Formats: sequence, structure tokens, C-alpha cells
Amino acid sequence: MNVVILQPSYIPWRGYFDQVRRADLFIFYDDIQYDKHGWRNRNQIKTHQGKQWLTIPVNSKGVTQGVPIKDVRIDWSKPWAKSHFKTLTISYSKAPHYKGYLPLLDELYQRRDEFLADFTIEASIRLARELGLASTRFMRSSELSNIEGQKTDRVINVLKQVGATHYLCGPSASSYMEPEKFDAAGITFEYMDYTYPEYPQMHPPYDPYVSILDLLFMTGSKAGDFFEKQKEQEYEHG
Repeated sequence: MNVVILQPSYIPWRGYFDQVRRADLFIFYDDIQYDKHGWRNRNQIKTHQGKQWLTIPVNSKGVTQGVPIKDVRIDWSKPWAKSHFKTLTISYSKAPHYKGYLPLLDELYQRRDEFLADFTIEASIRLARELGLASTRFMRSSELSNIEGQKTDRVINVLKQVGATHYLCGPSASSYMEPEKFDAAGITFEYMDYTYPEYPQMHPPYDPYVSILDLLFMTGSKAGDFFEKQKEQEYEHG
């Protein structure tokens, strides 16, 4: 069984959903320490003025050393949801498929989750389904019990609990991965290759690292064609 373990993120980029696509089970790693200035509560979109951050404000009192992602609260004293919706509309109203996703955006930005992870996890699952990723199962690491160890040891313990046989991880993990421990656990692993075909974008130059919303707004139901090089040829010539 192919398993991915990733921290929940706000409207992530294409590579995140490629891992969802390739996983039998996708685990949101929500019980590890929240990282400030990461991707947990923000991401980038394209605008006519260049890339722009969309950031969900969080209660600073709840973001202290050692606080797990799942316990970080959204700061609802700021009208961020209305602002994000407006920014997306201004930036993408002329995108070919933007109007088709208005019901989804409206649904997401009407939510009033207390905790950041509740919002970002639900948004990611909804976006995955929009991409046609219907077979992947989702769970949170916080649903498991007695997960011990640090870094690689903890990841392996999570994988063992869910019965994983193969682990997919991002290339940045190579800096701390300990292959011998996976061998000892009887779990194979591989690093993701984030090489994807280009797709039509507004506001050049082309940027492959913006939120998945960009791909959906520009390509609609064909978004799934832009996860593999082979698919690019099918799209262009089929």
C-alpha cells in the first residue's frame, strides 16, 4: 500500500496533489509542531502584479514553541475569507474555468472552522475530488495512538500502524532520510519527481509553483492531464 505523510497546507500546489494522486492512503501530519512562515496557512496565486500571498491569520497566542498544527486556531477577527475570495475573483475572473468553481469557492470560504487544520484539510480533500482523485483515502496522524520517536523513526511508526508497504516523499526529505531504517522495517520508499508539463497561464511569466487553484481555473476538467509528461502529449495532440 502506497502511503504519503504530509503536513496540511492551505490550497497547496500541484506537487502536493500529485502525492495525493499516487497514494492509496494520504495522511495529514497534523500532530507535529506548527511551523511559522511555512505553507500551513498561506500560499501564492498569480495576479497581474505578480505573485501574491494569500495568508490565513492565526491567533498568535496559540502559535508558540511546540504547539501541534492541529491546535492552531484561526483568527476570525480579520475578514480574511472575504478578502481571499475577492482577490481570487479579481485575479481570475477572466480565466476560462473560474466561474465553474465559484460554488466550491463559496462553500469553502463560508466555513467558520475554529482550527486551521480543519479548514485546510477539508479544502484539500474537496480540491482533490475536483481533480478526480476519488480513490485515495485520507486520515490524520492525530487519529493514531502511541506514535513514538522523532523524524524518520516517527514516520516509520506511523507507516507501520497503517500497514504501509511503500512510502512516497518529497525530494527535500533526502537531507534527513535514513534509508537503512526503512529497509529494516520492510518498507520501500521513493522520492517524488516534481517535473510537470506546462499549462496555459494568465499573467506571464509561467510559474509552476502557485496554488492548485491556478491549474483548475485555467484547465478545468483537464487539470488531471497536467501531472505527467505523457499526458501533455495527449492533451496537445489528442
